[in-house]
Amino acid sequence: MKRTILRLLAFLIIALFAYLLLWPVPINPAGWTPPAAPELTGIYAQNSELSRIERLPVSDFAPEDVAFDSQDRIYCGSQNGFIFRFQPDGTRPEVFAETKGRPLGLAFDHSGNLIVADAMIGLMSIAPDGKATVLTVEAEGVPFRCTNDLDVAADGTIYFTDASSRFPLTQLKADLLEHRGNGRFLAYDPQTKQTRVLLRDLSFANGVAVSPDQSFVLVNETGSYSVRRYWLTGAKQGQSDIFIDNLPGFPDGISSNGHDTFWLALVNRRDSTLDALHPHPLLKKVVWRLPNFLQPNIKRYAFALGLDMNGHVTRNLQDPSPRCFTQIANAVEHKGSLYFGSIGESAIGRMPLVRDKP
Repeated sequence: MKRTILRLLAFLIIALFAYLLLWPVPINPAGWTPPAAPELTGIYAQNSELSRIERLPVSDFAPEDVAFDSQDRIYCGSQNGFIFRFQPDGTRPEVFAETKGRPLGLAFDHSGNLIVADAMIGLMSIAPDGKATVLTVEAEGVPFRCTNDLDVAADGTIYFTDASSRFPLTQLKADLLEHRGNGRFLAYDPQTKQTRVLLRDLSFANGVAVSPDQSFVLVNETGSYSVRRYWLTGAKQGQSDIFIDNLPGFPDGISSNGHDTFWLALVNRRDSTLDALHPHPLLKKVVWRLPNFLQPNIKRYAFALGLDMNGHVTRNLQDPSPRCFTQIANAVEHKGSLYFGSIGESAIGRMPLVRDKP
């Protein structure tokens, strides 16, 4: 009997190792050695600034972004395809429209249409009466798999991201583990209805923000902990460089206050296990085969940064508490307050913005 049990255990162990090493997986990981994560000291010193966030409940989950119309009404999307509208004081949320997909980034154009980056549908425009129109779903013959965020320039051009050409939003972790630069940064011209690819090979292309002077546009690379700058004018027009890198968390959305600050949402802190895995493609395949609870996962934390026009950190906002407004996906400044989208809450957040004393 004992010999039989030992044989069975040996068989199970061999089968487990064979599964972990050989079972087919949808990812083809690349090796990448990330820089050592910065400590939460100095400009990133831990604090509880975001504990002041007030929750404005939404009758759905994960309102990723926040936008404001000309009447100061507040808009957000949700995981089930609804776009909600609040009154300016944050009360009486109502369904404004339905995309039938997964609305992520939101921004109003100069005609009062709500432009939506829908992860499942593509780039969309929603008229003031709630009627939805699809603007573009592909570029250079490659369909969008995860249309993510956008901003509208002064000339009407819509700059936006397709986070991954291989994986949908529901397989975000697959793209981050693979780390092969499946994301693209694009521009849509409402006049010609043409879509151009401006940057490719981005590691989960995410948040987008046009600079106040319209000279450049920022695009987040979530998988590389960095923000890239694409020049629209000047001697570097059409070129890109790094605006800020080696961030202490995963950059998600980014927005401009139109004056002197970009607000950068860090949806979670860096994960030391994921960083340790990145140089080892085979190990990343093994980890993909593990149950989800054994894989690197998002932990509860609130984190957002203010950046000046040169990529220097000017504001450091955090909340490490278990009750924090977690997984902040966007931070948007509007009339003296910061509003927050989240992929971990059934609410948008609002917090009075206290300016640093000169």
